[in-house]
Amino acid sequence: MKKSLKLLLLVLIPVMSISLVVMFSLSGCRRAEEITDKQEEEALDESETEEIAEEITTESKIAFTSDRDGNMEIYIMNVDGSEQTRLTDNPARDEYPSFSPDGSKIAFLSNRDENFEIYVMDYDGSSQVNLTNNPATNNFSPCFSPDGSKIAFVSLRDGNYEIYIMNADGSEQTRLTDNSAKDSGPCFSPDGSKIVFESDQTPNTGCCGEIYVMNADGSEQTRLTDNLAKGPCFSPDGSKIAFEFPEWNGFEIYIMDVDGSRQVNLTNSPYADGLPCFSPDGSKIAFESCRDENDYEIYIMNVNGSGQTRLT
Repeated sequence: MKKSLKLLLLVLIPVMSISLVVMFSLSGCRRAEEITDKQEEEALDESETEEIAEEITTESKIAFTSDRDGNMEIYIMNVDGSEQTRLTDNPARDEYPSFSPDGSKIAFLSNRDENFEIYVMDYDGSSQVNLTNNPATNNFSPCFSPDGSKIAFVSLRDGNYEIYIMNADGSEQTRLTDNSAKDSGPCFSPDGSKIVFESDQTPNTGCCGEIYVMNADGSEQTRLTDNLAKGPCFSPDGSKIAFEFPEWNGFEIYIMDVDGSRQVNLTNSPYADGLPCFSPDGSKIAFESCRDENDYEIYIMNVNGSGQTRLT
């Protein structure tokens, strides 16, 4: 049975090594689509394993989410797919990891406290702490700012999907967007001055909204796409945005300039592809695809779409 595409977070982090921190900049964060009530109730099909690329580090590591052990947990592996190691281990859903810029922490989503909260843990999976700690609502899509001092996220606490920001320790949770639309998937620009996100502010009958960008304080919200799009991700140099665009066969991975111009299809596949994530040097993009055996697996390709290679 072919599984429906899970809309999860893809983010870059800089390397743990000091020498490579100088060489590579933080590319920002990718959207983690909020989980609907229906998705919360869905039982996992034990006959299928879904694996979603989540993070690439300049240490040649990819953090990802998989249900291979019966429920959604966070794993890490080398960029060639070797040494896949589980970081979380509990009956709850643990998903959408987002590394801190120094690589020492991982923010993630979990429903271990009944509702979905933003947690943080050490790089090895230890010291897991609830940051949002708001039992009255669900919270999604954590994304560290480039300097590691802030985390952008999505919350339903005010009755609608809105983008918030908080300090990295969970304090000073502040709302950035305020409209009747569904805003999701915040992703910082490499310099931390902008946040790109998905919003359905413009009514449409499609499967997703459009991509917008705003200042990091929530001001000057500007629409970038005009044809249905989701899942934006800044390139490390801040000149490009990768995103998902719906085609007849499912979603394809596109790339565009930061002003929304020059949109180009990278994957050109007859199968659903999604969740693009740049490598720290901007030369590669990791993504998920169901092109093999109807299960979602992790792939990597060159930034121009060539050399598409399966990792899991």
